[in-house]
Amino acid sequence: MLLHIDPRPLYELSPYLFMQFAEPLGTADSSIDAAWDFKNHTWQPHVIEILKELAPTMIRWGGCFASYYHWREGVGPRRIPMHNICWDGIYLNQVGTHELAQLTRSIGSELLLNVNFMSEGQKKWMEPVPGDNRVGSAEEAAAWIRYCNDPGDKLRLSHGVKEPYNVRYWQIGNETGYQPPSFTEPGFTSRENALHAAEFIKAMRAADPSIRIIVWGDGPNQVWKERFRNGELSDWTADVCCEAGDGAELVAFHNHFGGDEEFALLNGNGYRKDPDLTWALLRQAAKDFNDRLEYMHKSVLPYGKKLAMTEGHMVHTCRDRTGLMASWAAGVMYGECFNALQRHGEVIEIATLADFMGNRWNSNAVILPAPAWVPGSRPYLLPVGHIAKLYRHHIGTHALKVEAAGTTVDAAASCTGNKLFCHLVNRERRTPQQIELAVNGKAVKKFKVWEISADPELEMMELCTHALDPVERIVATGEYTLPGASVAVVEAEI
Repeated sequence: MLLHIDPRPLYELSPYLFMQFAEPLGTADSSIDAAWDFKNHTWQPHVIEILKELAPTMIRWGGCFASYYHWREGVGPRRIPMHNICWDGIYLNQVGTHELAQLTRSIGSELLLNVNFMSEGQKKWMEPVPGDNRVGSAEEAAAWIRYCNDPGDKLRLSHGVKEPYNVRYWQIGNETGYQPPSFTEPGFTSRENALHAAEFIKAMRAADPSIRIIVWGDGPNQVWKERFRNGELSDWTADVCCEAGDGAELVAFHNHFGGDEEFALLNGNGYRKDPDLTWALLRQAAKDFNDRLEYMHKSVLPYGKKLAMTEGHMVHTCRDRTGLMASWAAGVMYGECFNALQRHGEVIEIATLADFMGNRWNSNAVILPAPAWVPGSRPYLLPVGHIAKLYRHHIGTHALKVEAAGTTVDAAASCTGNKLFCHLVNRERRTPQQIELAVNGKAVKKFKVWEISADPELEMMELCTHALDPVERIVATGEYTLPGASVAVVEAEI
């Protein structure tokens, strides 16, 4: 199979295609609490170690939790515990703004903060118990920006923090449009989302004109696919972009894919019954993911804004700890998804394909041991984490056009100067593919490959944490055999 690569750069690829997002998940997954050392008031050393390995370029603090979060409860010497409405349990607020800034700085990452957007207009978030007002205002968001970025902010200085945190990225709204109108308490309409977002933008810009603001711009999950098939665009994107004008740079959406009825056979342990069918459904799930990207790409393009896919992963019903997302078959699917992000990199500035870290959810990038003190117990990456790590460390700054003669290999290409990167995914479960590279019609005779190849039915667990470590190969003949069910990155000088 010949891969034709045009070395002329198409557009710049954002470094934030490898974002992770942090959210205290209460009793659903100990996540933040499992990563925090409550005895020594710092992050668990083994967490810092594996996060440096994963090297996420950005960490977002948000999720549904943002809809009832008051940031002042999580700063300073006296923290105020809060009811974690969505995920149940009590969040102690021991990890707040300062601790998040410490984490991102310690691993060379950047922080994105999701403000409380009037509880998304949903009564269930606003007052969970009488007298506990959880609604966030534009003034509260602006005060948080000043706390983070104003060198003279009195509250931060009173907490003994002299240097500002300099948080550049701020998101307004989290899944604001995902409650269908049929719900008893549907939350904001598209028009209300746009009008209130404009109010927040005005207040936040006044606090710091230099920040990059993300507004919510996607409608109910139940309707996007029908609109896409009908050639329609997102009405939520249109409304918020028209109302926000030049006030916001990015439009947020979430890409939770592969959860429709057509994927029901993957639920529970069903994916183990017919590996060939599972493989085929995962290819369809990757297409589902790409269709959502294309829908949002077309929707935002007329307004000259960028996209922020601040949450994304495949959804299915299974056991929490492992399940399908722990399998290498899912890892190959995520390779296709990361390739799709590059192909839509003209408009995508921020993206994630995992729920970061915790000890139960199979959609995490990192599984943490619980409890952390058990001898020999170490955090490990699930397949999506391995793919994110591989791509994060081997990718160019600018996208290139690549054409594959055939459909069995999914390819994306990029470059930094005269160094070429080509990301390859073998869609065939068993059949290897012979690969040749040609740049401007000239064969590439020598290149280096980082390859992850494994049995698609392999499931990651603590007993095999190195099973998906990439193998480095030197190709001197110009031909490379890409194994079945594998993901690889080719590097070459051009």
